[in-house]
Amino acid sequence: VQLQACGGGLVQAGDSLRLSCAASGRTLSSLVMGWFRQAPGKEREFVAAQGWSGGSAYYGDSVKGRFTISRDNAKNTVYLQMNSLKPEDTALYYCAAANTFKGTMKSSYNYWGQGTQVTVSS
Repeated sequence: VQLQACGGGLVQAGDSLRLSCAASGRTLSSLVMGWFRQAPGKEREFVAAQGWSGGSAYYGDSVKGRFTISRDNAKNTVYLQMNSLKPEDTALYYCAAANTFKGTMKSSYNYWGQGTQVTVSS
């Protein structure tokens, strides 16, 4: 499975941004999809995940109510809609995929994209 994330950029606090992650090599409907982020000097942090069918979604505490994960299985693409962005959201954002949902730990994800940078200025 190859994952290609894009959509990052430089925005101001309070703005919105949508990240996309295109998957190839497997159909999206057979994968659990997730987003993680890593700020300089910090551990990679769970952001959001969604099951195969696009039903249940899980979010990290710091993004609940502001970020939304969704998928378009026909386009083999997963999205992360980020609203009300804060400077502390600044990080390299990674999309990840897993064969089954085993939680929010990064070790439970089998495939990783290359990351897209999100920078939020105050």
